[in-house]
Parts: sequence; C-alpha cells; structure tokens
Amino acid sequence: MSERVLEFTEKGIPRSLVPAFQEYDIEELDPEQAAFTIIERTLEWGDRRECRWLFERYGRERVADWFRQAGFWLLSRRRFALWRAMLEVEDYKRHPRGRVAVWPY
Repeated sequence: MSERVLEFTEKGIPRSLVPAFQEYDIEELDPEQAAFTIIERTLEWGDRRECRWLFERYGRERVADWFRQAGFWLLSRRRFALWRAMLEVEDYKRHPRGRVAVWPY
C-alpha cells in the first residue's frame, strides 16, 4: 500500500494540515513568520507524512529547540511524551509545580 502524496499550498505547507489551523487561512500562512504555530500544530496533530515534512522543512534542531521552549506548555501530555522520546530531549522548560491549567475549573 503506497502513501498518498502531500499537496502543498503556494507557500509550501501541506494542505492536509487545514484541520489543525481552523482559525487561520492556511493558504496565507508564511512558513517562516508562522513557524512557531506550524511546528506546534504539526507536532500535536500531524500524521507521519506531515511530521516528515515538518522535519524536512525546519530541521530536527529547530523543532527540538521549539520543543525545549514550548512543548511542555502547548502539547498534550501524550504528544509531549512521544516527542520527548523521539527527540531525546531532557532539558525542557517546565513549571516548577508541574502542569498548571490556564483555566483551573
């Protein structure tokens, strides 16, 4: 069974990521200006093809740097654990009391 080929926007973002960017017009996103959000959404919601694209586009070190700075805060626990193991990152920023909900109710 062969993998489907990704279709891209004019600026090079996979169109299959549209559901992860519901509040954005993905056709208008600039991959450099929106890199923070693109890395976040792709690590959280991307499939293998989309994650492969992410690493090809931004490189492992840039994705790992994003993970160190924001992964603990922005990724779900399951995805955080997956990417922590995949990227082999132990030195990431975290809250001293663990995860703190933005809305505690």
